[in-house]
Amino acid sequence: MNIKKIKYAVIALGFGAMLSTTACKDWLEIYPENSQPSVTFWQTKADVDAVLNAGYYYLRDMVEPYLIPWGELRAGCIYASKGSKLQEFQVKPTDEDLCSWGALYEIINVANAVIKRAPDAQKIDDTYQMSEMLSHQSEAYFLRALCYFYLVRNWREAPLITEPYEDDSYATKVPKASEAEIIAQIREDIRTALATGAAKESFDTTWETKGRATKWALYALGADVCLWAEDYEAAITYCNGILESTSPYAPAFLSTATHSSWFSMFNPGNSNESIFELQWNYEEEQTNNLPKIFDDVHTDGNYRISLALTQAFNSEYTSTLFELKEAVRTMYGGYYVPGDPAAYESAIVSYVWKYLGSQTLSDKRTVSYYDPNYIIYRVADVMLMKAEALILRNHGENIDDKIEAMKLINQIRTRSNLEEEYTATVEGVSSLDEAAMLELVLYERVVELVGEGKAWYDFLRFGRRHGNQYKTQFLVDNVLNYNAQAGESWLRTVLNNDNALFLPVAQSEIEANSLLIQNPYYN
Repeated sequence: MNIKKIKYAVIALGFGAMLSTTACKDWLEIYPENSQPSVTFWQTKADVDAVLNAGYYYLRDMVEPYLIPWGELRAGCIYASKGSKLQEFQVKPTDEDLCSWGALYEIINVANAVIKRAPDAQKIDDTYQMSEMLSHQSEAYFLRALCYFYLVRNWREAPLITEPYEDDSYATKVPKASEAEIIAQIREDIRTALATGAAKESFDTTWETKGRATKWALYALGADVCLWAEDYEAAITYCNGILESTSPYAPAFLSTATHSSWFSMFNPGNSNESIFELQWNYEEEQTNNLPKIFDDVHTDGNYRISLALTQAFNSEYTSTLFELKEAVRTMYGGYYVPGDPAAYESAIVSYVWKYLGSQTLSDKRTVSYYDPNYIIYRVADVMLMKAEALILRNHGENIDDKIEAMKLINQIRTRSNLEEEYTATVEGVSSLDEAAMLELVLYERVVELVGEGKAWYDFLRFGRRHGNQYKTQFLVDNVLNYNAQAGESWLRTVLNNDNALFLPVAQSEIEANSLLIQNPYYN
């Protein structure tokens, strides 16, 4: 990795996005390359705040160009109408806009700096309490762990860097670490962040609580990583840290089976169900293009829901006005079809509504109000993680685990005013093996979390499990079903090559770092 290219960002104090209510157009003071803040920079709590905030800023800036495309397009549930090399599995090392990991390492550098230098500021600033410093470090550990998790899922191997770049004496050529090494570091970061007990359950305001890494965010990320690592007992423990908590600050599943309750997660956002979401606010002149890229009107609109997923949504409800109004995650929820409700019956394409407006078409966001948040973790996601782990820890052979998993699946379906696929009883689940149970979990993840950057990682995780036991069923077949943007024979060939499931290292990184080796498929 070309570490010298990484800039160290410090957010001006009093900015209006993450930690202050004061509006500020000039969010960042960017230090010139190779002129990083020295160790003498770290004098106060405010200095640590400023650097930490840069990490959130950089992460927020990744949503449109990277987090959504990486997490969605290869799965095919959502496709880019203008075409994308991602969904066609045609990304080359020269496609820097699709395979650059630089933004992730910017965040990692910020996290590394806070982890290492926050104690220096705490020793100098008498007002900077040890608990506050440890809390800052817990947020930094979360950001570092999250970024490395994106790196593992997209490149499998990447440089593992845990020291901040502070001057030109720092080694700029670092080889890739293995997937196992990176996963081990991620898990250690999460454990370290939680071990001090300083990770906050809440902050002073709701938007801060949902927009910064809390204890709950660490639990959610921990569960996600443990599922990837096939450590199902640990995944369940992390899930239970949220789902079984008695804390008044714990996120909670929005169980009310109404469209307005479900949609409140996305507009206005920061609901009780949310665990960690990136924040925008038009009042602070902070807007994004999520409504435009998911819209059916704008000429630069880009993302559509595939035919197969459109049909899956339509099959959940009869397309009458009454039925659609009773729907929760459809009809101006997870998806919509423009025009009269009758149009749903014959729809071949639909659109993600979550980021566009409110409960009706007439409440669509206008340009001035393009500020939807982007949710990275919410409780329904965690519930389905737990269901997945319960099924897998005994290979679907423990009846009690299967019943508990089915209860979690049914809670989400019941909230959506849908019938239970199977009752959560011995009789209801006894005929279902591991694969059949996993199929139910994966379907609920696809329809519930559409547009939230999860689908490709889900297909990949399910397919790689147990030494690729389910690769055909959950990865290959699902991509072939949903992804109509590439030829079937090509997709099948690519998907059966394990190396092709990951992105190439950007050519500029290879040229700058002689210790980097290109991922095998792209040599």
